Amino acid sequence: MAPPPQSQRSPSPSQPSGKGEVSDLKSQLRQLAGSRAPGVDDSKRELFKKVISYMTIGIDVSPLFGEMVMCSAASDIVLKKMCYLYVGNYARVNPDLALLTINFLQRDCKDEDPMIRGLALRSLCSLRVANLVEYLVGPLGSGLKDSNSYVRMVAVVGVLKLYHISASTCVDADFPATLKHLMLNDPDAQVVANCLSTLQEIWTLEASTSEEVAREREILLSKPVVYYLLNRIKEFSEWAQCLVLELAAKYVPSDNNEIFDIMNLLEDRLQHANGAVVLATTKVFLQLTLSMADVHQQVYERIKAPLLTLVSSGSPEQSYAVLSHLHLLVMRAPYVFSTDYKHFYCQYNEPSYVKKLKLEMLTAVANESNTYEIDDLLGSITVTELCEYAANVDIPIARESIRAVGKIALQQYDVNAIVDRLLQFLEMEKDYVTAEALVLVKDLLRKYPQWSQDCIAVVGNISSKNVQEPKAKAALIWMLGEYSQDMHDAPYVLESLVENWDEEHSAEVRLHLLTAVMKCFFKRPPETQKALGAALAAGLADFHQDVHDRALFYYRLLQYNVSVAEHVVNPPKQAVSVFADTQSSEIKDRIFDEFNSLSVIYQKPSYMFTDKEHRGPFEFSDELGNLSISAESVDTVVPAQSVEANDKDLLLSTAEKDDGRDPASNGSAYSAPFYDGSSGPAATSQSHGELAVSNTSVSGQTPASSLAIDDLLGLSFPGEVTATPTPPPLKLNPKAILDPGTFQQKWRQLPISSSQECSLSPQGVASLAAPNTLLRHMQGHSIHCIASGGQSPNFKYFFFAQKAEEASTFLVECIINTASAKSQIKIKADDQSSTQAFSTLFQTALSKFGLP
Repeated sequence: MAPPPQSQRSPSPSQPSGKGEVSDLKSQLRQLAGSRAPGVDDSKRELFKKVISYMTIGIDVSPLFGEMVMCSAASDIVLKKMCYLYVGNYARVNPDLALLTINFLQRDCKDEDPMIRGLALRSLCSLRVANLVEYLVGPLGSGLKDSNSYVRMVAVVGVLKLYHISASTCVDADFPATLKHLMLNDPDAQVVANCLSTLQEIWTLEASTSEEVAREREILLSKPVVYYLLNRIKEFSEWAQCLVLELAAKYVPSDNNEIFDIMNLLEDRLQHANGAVVLATTKVFLQLTLSMADVHQQVYERIKAPLLTLVSSGSPEQSYAVLSHLHLLVMRAPYVFSTDYKHFYCQYNEPSYVKKLKLEMLTAVANESNTYEIDDLLGSITVTELCEYAANVDIPIARESIRAVGKIALQQYDVNAIVDRLLQFLEMEKDYVTAEALVLVKDLLRKYPQWSQDCIAVVGNISSKNVQEPKAKAALIWMLGEYSQDMHDAPYVLESLVENWDEEHSAEVRLHLLTAVMKCFFKRPPETQKALGAALAAGLADFHQDVHDRALFYYRLLQYNVSVAEHVVNPPKQAVSVFADTQSSEIKDRIFDEFNSLSVIYQKPSYMFTDKEHRGPFEFSDELGNLSISAESVDTVVPAQSVEANDKDLLLSTAEKDDGRDPASNGSAYSAPFYDGSSGPAATSQSHGELAVSNTSVSGQTPASSLAIDDLLGLSFPGEVTATPTPPPLKLNPKAILDPGTFQQKWRQLPISSSQECSLSPQGVASLAAPNTLLRHMQGHSIHCIASGGQSPNFKYFFFAQKAEEASTFLVECIINTASAKSQIKIKADDQSSTQAFSTLFQTALSKFGLP
């Protein structure tokens, strides 16, 4: 059935189709505006609800503005609320209509009902129209002095809204001083809390332009103010308590007695039912006792029970937030929580993100006394419950539990039972279990080589065809090369992998395969000779630059001297004692300083995940203002460029690099050798010790000697092998210019690309007695100083440089200690790929300072 014509359709009563409905509403509102009949307020409510519903679905009901205002001239607070909502919505998009509301809002600000006064004042401040700010000052001043606490509370927030509309109007009306007086004298706790929040925001924004305001902001951290707020903390709401506690965490007590006074005062806040209050109190305790090692450890003991209670009593989301903070504390003091490891056992009904975090915490608290109990727990998760996890598609938890067992094994001394557990994982018929276990066994063998016989016996039974994950396959290949003398089939397994070279998409696996074949060749040359030739030929023709470069490196090592190549590729190895941590101690300390924030949840400092507009003031902001500005930087201004902060790690693994380049354009200017499987020498039993080429330079070899290794491995070259062209040296612009404002902006935005230590010559240290000597020296290397300062023995310099061929800037902070003749260098760069080259250039220039 065809739809009726447009003119015959009946509009839905909930979705009016045109102006007719709005006109009907207008006439009905006009009839009710002056009516005093019984029940008229109920009729107005129904009409107001209809207007608000139309407005919500996007219908323009602004023509009803006058009628809505007239109908709101009643004492019904429900009508007032709906009218204020309507007015606030259209005032933002139509400032002319906002003028019509000023009179009735100002009139309502003087109403007898304090609720109406507060609602009218809130609506008046929410208009956010710049040309109406003059009408806000009077009502706000009256509201701050109102006898009702609700009106004062609304007025305090209204001051902040006025500041964001017109900061000068707010300051000229002396509202900050009024808020300060209210904060210290108002009997209502919520008014005090709103004053504190508003003053913090206003004074923080104003402090950068006014020294007087900066001093006022410091008053918030004075002893009288902090003690006054802490003494009233029980009167505050939970949000206000967190605000006061955050302020107390920044307070610096004058002596230990003050520390204990504050802690005694806040003792009962650790028992609060709200997790945010408990975490905020925890931060106060931790920050106050940082300089008192014994008390700091006692604080850990004190806060442990409240936090563990929060973990078990809240929602999964709260548990995760508290567990994230506990994880940070566990990483700093694992011994404190070592006896409470059972609190971190996984429950069957917990979300996977909570289980994952608990597994990390079990790994951190494991020690010699609880290892086996924890290992039994992890074992049950991965062995007896693994089938259930797989059925429920909870494979990530199974992986994490296997990794946890491996981490515990790497940090303990007695690992017999744990190794047996890992070897059991290898025998399970689950691909992802085998993959995770292979990676862990590899690390285990690097630290405990004495377990090689037991591990290799199990690993030797694993078929490489059943291992598909790149990291696991790379671990298996590493073991095939490292222990090829103990694995009978190692050369043949490697040969089959080389034959399928083109089918292997992971560059990481191909790199490990090259190295493993080389190691196997040095241990079992007759059986590996053919595989090595094929691997080198495939590697030299590989489109991935890292694979190509490693194959070329190995080929030239073999050309030069086989014994030297063995010493380089397969030297005697020592057991690895400690594995590198993924996070630096500096990052961890920064996260700890931002305790009770999202930094702890994300496990990274705030500057790594917040937008540049929301980044807090950096230390450099104050430092630059106190340093002297070089004259050369002030003459000409370079426009500031928009630089997106890149906080990701640029040192990607080979598996994460782009494998999609054209095989024909691998950046080299040579013709790759090709492998001829039929051209291998007959004497395959010849040992690799007899294959050494004479120890001369490659360029000086005769054609016969240079091709000896090629003939042995079955390689054939159509032409001379040449090196990949080296990148051109970094050139700097000797006339680079940058103004201090742009420097400061870039310093805030860019992450640290390089942080190193450099030594100065004794002559250079002596030359620092003349202030401008170092500046002129660095300028001679096209590195310019924008600010300098300090007193002996510590001097601080800020340098910048720019590339000669493009507008790419390097920023440097250099702190020189004349007593130790050392300099700490931090570099930030627009183009981080050039950081290493610039760092080398900068250190070279600095090391030559003072030398003839």
